[in-house]
Amino acid sequence: MRGLYRSVYSLVVAEPVPFAIETPDRVRKERYYDPDFYALEVERLWPRVWQMACRLEEIPQPNDFVEYEILDQSVIVLRTAAGDVRAFENACRHRGVRVVEGRGTCESGFVCPFHGWCYGADGGNTHVPRAKAFSEHNLHPGEIDLVPVRCETWGGCAWINLDTDALPLRQCLEPSASVLDGWRVESLRTDWWYSCRLPVNWKLAQEAFVEQYHVVETHPQLVIPGRYGSRKGEVDPRAYIAADLRYLHTMSDGMAGMVHANDVAVAERLRAEIELPDDPDAAIATWHRELNDAVTAWHRERGDDIPDLSALAAQQLDEPMGYCFPHWFVLPMYSSASSYRFRPLGPEETLMEIWSLTRFPADEARERPVPPEPWECDDARWPPIPAQDFSNLPRQQRGLHARGFEYMRLSERMEGHISNFHRTIDGYLAGLPTERLLPALREVNVNPLERAIADFEL
Repeated sequence: MRGLYRSVYSLVVAEPVPFAIETPDRVRKERYYDPDFYALEVERLWPRVWQMACRLEEIPQPNDFVEYEILDQSVIVLRTAAGDVRAFENACRHRGVRVVEGRGTCESGFVCPFHGWCYGADGGNTHVPRAKAFSEHNLHPGEIDLVPVRCETWGGCAWINLDTDALPLRQCLEPSASVLDGWRVESLRTDWWYSCRLPVNWKLAQEAFVEQYHVVETHPQLVIPGRYGSRKGEVDPRAYIAADLRYLHTMSDGMAGMVHANDVAVAERLRAEIELPDDPDAAIATWHRELNDAVTAWHRERGDDIPDLSALAAQQLDEPMGYCFPHWFVLPMYSSASSYRFRPLGPEETLMEIWSLTRFPADEARERPVPPEPWECDDARWPPIPAQDFSNLPRQQRGLHARGFEYMRLSERMEGHISNFHRTIDGYLAGLPTERLLPALREVNVNPLERAIADFEL
């Protein structure tokens, strides 16, 4: 722990941060609602981090574009004729009008709806109506093009960074990027896409999903007898498999990508056919290996791009979650995955999106995913698991305002990711260069579940 205190000390010296993490397992409540702290995040964090702007299947064809909004910034993300992806600030160089809204296809570039200034798909200005009416210094070539925004692709998504000097995307997402490459997340496609407007801070919203300490109380249906053996350590393999199947059905309920129904069906068929060795440990290992093999074979037979799940497990790359700082993560399981993104709408309001992702044959045509209308957090349409998480969040946000409550008390071993996440944020708020933050990013861009507080220097 000594190193942790040293790192915080150096951080505070670099640039004062209000309500900074001074004790690693305590988080001041003001970080979740104080307007000045939120303003500092707006100024120093969001303009410097890579953000998942859209899924690539939202812009499948040349000249397809989407608008990505973060705080008061709007970015056009565009598929080029060559198949690359570019991004521009969504503001006409004449009088600042947003050139596009939502999404679409710009067959012949963009036209500002106010006075008709025109831009090509490369962002270059192509026409200024009545150009002779402007002074020459207002029409200098190169100064009237759409302002480019850093944009890179990875994991089936387009990412933007408002910092022109940002380090490359991949360098900022490791080691999660390598782990998720093993899962071939780039081959996943949208099954469905939901969104929720949560009356809570953006950090609080995602912290409900990055530890397992809450599962027993919040999701009691996931605590299934027989799945963890008896008190004496004895395990009945058949009872274990029955409990594991019940777990898969429960996780799949309304969540699709969390455990896809196709994979649950494969597991049910395997249960009827599998022959298990007598040794309980060998029997359970056989079940998991053969289920991985059966899911892999089922998907490959129909033409899906899926990794060898048993090989992935053997390489210890089968992490159930990959977090990418500061607002996106994926939870792969068997063939499919859930993916979450969080964007602040204010100090105490967040737009949260959930994608159910799965695999489809390469030759199967898919519609472009359409952004969903946000549901309220108590909407009856939410599946059981997120509905249970959402039931806690508004109560927690209100509870933080209690006069006698000063700070969260984190479990050093079970909720360490929350501490690592906040201390990384403090590094940005302190104005530290990204190069100096890479050790922190490598501690936070991991599977956050059951993660201990990390000892990293800033």
